Amino acid sequence: MAVQTAFGGDRFPNTARISNAQAGNGVSTHVADRGAATERPALLTITTTVGATPTCTYLIEGSADGTRWWPAAYADPATPETASVAPFDITTAGTVQRLLRPGHPWRYLRLTYSANTAVTNTADVTIF
Repeated sequence: MAVQTAFGGDRFPNTARISNAQAGNGVSTHVADRGAATERPALLTITTTVGATPTCTYLIEGSADGTRWWPAAYADPATPETASVAPFDITTAGTVQRLLRPGHPWRYLRLTYSANTAVTNTADVTIF
């Protein structure tokens, strides 16, 4: 597992790819590192391709040290002020985004895929 740096900045956002056409269950191939910029928001974008009877469960996890992980708070773009740490499912091909609000104490971010049946995931984290 490689750490992909995605330090946001005043001039432009920075993006790290944490999964590239990843299938199966387990943690994302890579981990995003936003550095000490915990005051910056982030955007998680998951793009899926699917086969027959697709489903996959996603858990967004944060860590302060890259060793101990916990569910990271996120919001759906349709309800940006409603935070959740619950796993969510995707059952179709397309793109899903989750807002990672500023001020939460994670430096590293990863996804854990479970109950994956016929879903291939590409995931990017953009730090603003």
